[in-house]
Amino acid sequence: MSQGPERPRLFYGWIVVAVAFVTMAIGVNTRPVFSLLFPPILAEFQWERGVTAAAFSIGFISSALYAPLIGLCMDRFGARLVIPAGAVLVSAGLVLATVSTQPWHFYLTLGVLVVGASTLLSYVGHMVFLPNWFVRRRGLAMGIAFSGVGIGAILLLPLFQTAIDGIGWRQGCWAFAALLLVVVVPMNAALQRQRPEDLGLTPDGDAAPAAETATPPPPDNVVDPAWAAVDWTVFRAARTLRFWLIAAGYFGAMFAWYAILVHQTKYLLDLGIGAGQAALALGFVSLFGVLGQPALGHLSDRIGREWVWTISAAGFAAAYALLLVMQREPGLLLVYLMVAAQGLFGYGLAAVYGAVPADIFQGRHYGTIFGTLTIAGSAGAAAGPWLTGVLFDATGSYASSFQIAIGLSLASALLIWLAAPRKVRVVAGRAKPRGDR
Repeated sequence: MSQGPERPRLFYGWIVVAVAFVTMAIGVNTRPVFSLLFPPILAEFQWERGVTAAAFSIGFISSALYAPLIGLCMDRFGARLVIPAGAVLVSAGLVLATVSTQPWHFYLTLGVLVVGASTLLSYVGHMVFLPNWFVRRRGLAMGIAFSGVGIGAILLLPLFQTAIDGIGWRQGCWAFAALLLVVVVPMNAALQRQRPEDLGLTPDGDAAPAAETATPPPPDNVVDPAWAAVDWTVFRAARTLRFWLIAAGYFGAMFAWYAILVHQTKYLLDLGIGAGQAALALGFVSLFGVLGQPALGHLSDRIGREWVWTISAAGFAAAYALLLVMQREPGLLLVYLMVAAQGLFGYGLAAVYGAVPADIFQGRHYGTIFGTLTIAGSAGAAAGPWLTGVLFDATGSYASSFQIAIGLSLASALLIWLAAPRKVRVVAGRAKPRGDR
């Protein structure tokens, strides 16, 4: 009889993950689509790369404005309303981009509406509520959900490139908008939920504590009871060094992630790699993430968030180093080594991006704290593509910007070690049973 109540609790948590998987597969890939739109827009309008790439950067500046509101909106309205609203905004941006003729048009459509509003569908939007459903398997669950990005990328990005080549980039935008409206909106409205308590359930599918239990036993994984006992608000968190260390780590990591995302396709085309191969490489980055994100998420539940963040940062640094080598020795072998470093290791960052602050600032205001922290990540994501384009326009080379990205990747790893989530809550693989304490 004791097994009966546990199964639906655990099962619905995985429904939440499955819906997130599909949403991420479609929604997040509205961002790398910009990399495929970049060459035809440049060719059609003959603008400078920095001017055109600024649309992506402006999108991330606007996402910095969306981010602190996401937690508040999620807490008030729930994921089943907020995520469909994001899908509608992104669809509107894709459609309106097809009638854009000036740079500022693209800044508003592909920038503010597509890149900016996709924050509600992206890692950031899902990291606000997915940690509510899991504690012991937090890294694994988030890794599985975010690996949907890879499945979507390998299916959708080559199709989108085929549409660009065959019927034009405008028609491709219309098709992507329709996909969001037909799949993402109804699925989330019907099935997605903010937290297990909304359904009378508990995280990890555990049985609810007996009604007569006045005080629940302390969690096995708490290392610093005084810190964990604080009712963290965004204002309390912002007065701690840990908050600012995480924010700076977010900036460096997102600078590296999105600089390569926007400029990778054009860089490969400049080296003589065919358009089809370049688009496939972009898709394979996320496909490798299908393997890397769950594996590294599960690993983070065993060895700690800091180690996995370091592995991921090293993956991005290696990807940039390989891009630099390709300037002298371009070839498909180096392309796919770069893709593997970026996808297998770099994209594992997503599995711990929300877990790090959740381990440190876990509580009823976590959504608002995380949303505020992501302002720094959005700033890095905005600065990366823009600065990379500006430096290319000034020097005719990506070398200096790639070197900056390597430095910021490695710095982000150091910053997360200094933030030290392991000193507040250890992961399940490091926790000792209560009886051993």
